[in-house]
Amino acid sequence: MAKHNELGKWGEDFAAEYLKEQGYVIRDRDWHCGKRDIDLVAISADLTTIVFVEVKTRTSDEVSEPADAVNKQKIRNLGIAANNYIKQFNVVEQVRFDVVTIVGSNQQNAKLEHIEDAFNPLLV
Repeated sequence: MAKHNELGKWGEDFAAEYLKEQGYVIRDRDWHCGKRDIDLVAISADLTTIVFVEVKTRTSDEVSEPADAVNKQKIRNLGIAANNYIKQFNVVEQVRFDVVTIVGSNQQNAKLEHIEDAFNPLLV
């Protein structure tokens, strides 16, 4: 596996563990709809909201912030994938889109930021 893929997989694992600690239930990981994917699909701690989570992991934020990688095209693709997920699984709960950014390469030095309700794909 390429080094950047290993970092991304580690970041998704780290984000999933963080969300579980916050009371979220992880429903799906790396869910695919054609070429589009959703990193994590979770249920909020109060069990009222399906949360589609985009995880961005970087070893450093010197060049750019990880959240900057969630651009208009990525948001559109997430919206399309989420719409398919909602239809496929008959989701009736509220829906929210979050971003989790991780800067670092291991749990000892990583800085995690959870941005709730980061975007609405209908407004992009």
